[in-house]
Amino acid sequence: MDKVTESGELQITKPAIGTFERNLTWWVLGCIAVGIALGKVFPSFFQLVGSLKVAEVNFPVAVLIWLMIIPMLLKIDFSAMKEVLTHSKGIGVTLFINWVVKPFSMALLAWIFIRHLFAGLLPVEQIDSYIAGLILLAAAPCTAMVFVWSGLCGGEPKFTLSQVAINDAIMLFAFAPLVALLLGLSSITVPWATLFLSVLLFIVVPVVISQILRKLLLSKDVNTLEITLKRLHPISLLALLITLVLLFAFQGEQILAQPIIIGLLAIPITIQVYFNSMLAYWLNKKLKVAHCVAGPSALIGASNFFELAVATAIALFGFNSGAALATVVGVLIEVPVMLSVVSIVNRSKHWYETN
Repeated sequence: MDKVTESGELQITKPAIGTFERNLTWWVLGCIAVGIALGKVFPSFFQLVGSLKVAEVNFPVAVLIWLMIIPMLLKIDFSAMKEVLTHSKGIGVTLFINWVVKPFSMALLAWIFIRHLFAGLLPVEQIDSYIAGLILLAAAPCTAMVFVWSGLCGGEPKFTLSQVAINDAIMLFAFAPLVALLLGLSSITVPWATLFLSVLLFIVVPVVISQILRKLLLSKDVNTLEITLKRLHPISLLALLITLVLLFAFQGEQILAQPIIIGLLAIPITIQVYFNSMLAYWLNKKLKVAHCVAGPSALIGASNFFELAVATAIALFGFNSGAALATVVGVLIEVPVMLSVVSIVNRSKHWYETN
C-alpha cells in the first residue's frame, strides 16, 4: 500500500494489481452488454442525459470524469519534479516517447489502418471520428495505472512519481495544441472552443482541486491523505463504470450492426503500445539506464490517460461518435496488453543488464 511520509511525499510501494484492475477488460465487456441493453429499454432517458450540455460539454460526464480523475491526481506531488536530475536519462527517454513519438505514431497508424486498410469495413461517416479518438487516446500519458505497472516490474518509485508529475505539468499546456495539430494533420476540423473548454474542465480544474485538497489533507495528519485515497478509490471506479454504461447506451446500435469495429480499432492501439514501450526500453538500454528506471519508463511511455481521452472525445464529438468508441476500446485492452508488457520487461531483465 502507498504510504505518505511526514513531508507529504507519497511513497509508491510495489503493489499487486487490484481485483478490479485485473478484471478491467471483463468489466468493460459487462458495461458494453449493460449499456446496450439499457439503451434499448430506456432510449428516452439516455437521450435526456445526452442533452444535458453546457457549451457542448455534457454536464453528467464532466462530474463523472472529475470523480475519476481527482482521486488519481491526489497521489501526485508536483514537488517530486525536483527528482528530474536524479534520473535525467530515463526522464528524457520517457518525455521523448510520450510527447513526440507516441502521438505522431498513433496518428500514422490511424491513417494506415483506419483511413486505408480498414476503410471498407468501417462506416464511412465515422472514419474521421475514429481517427480523432485514437489521436486523443495517445495524446496524454497515463496518470494512475502506471503506479501499478511500475510496482509490478520493480520500478524505482521516485522516478515513477517524478515522471508522472512532469507529464501532468506538461499536459496542462501541451495537450490542446498537440491534439489540434494532429487533428489538423489528419484533415479533421478542430472545434477550438470546445477543445480548450475540455482542457480547462478535465485537466486544469481537476489538477487545481486535487492539489488544494491534497494540501488540506496533509495539513491535518500524514495518514489523512492515505485514508482519503482509500475511501475515494471505489467512487472513482464506479464513476468509470457509469461513464462506460452511458457511452455504450448510445453506441449500442452501431456495435450491434458492426461488432467487428471494436476488433479493428484495437489493432492500431495494440501495435502502438508495443512499439512505444519497446522503443523506450531499447533507448534506455542504449543509454545504460538502470532496469528499475527503464521498466517504468517503457510502461509510462506506452500507456494512455484513457479517462481524459474518453471525456474529451465525448465533449468534442458526442456520445454517438466513433471518437468516443475508439477511446473506450483503449480501456478494453489496457490491462491485458500492459500486463504483457510488464511480463516482457521482467523476463528480459537479464538481457537488459548484459553489457
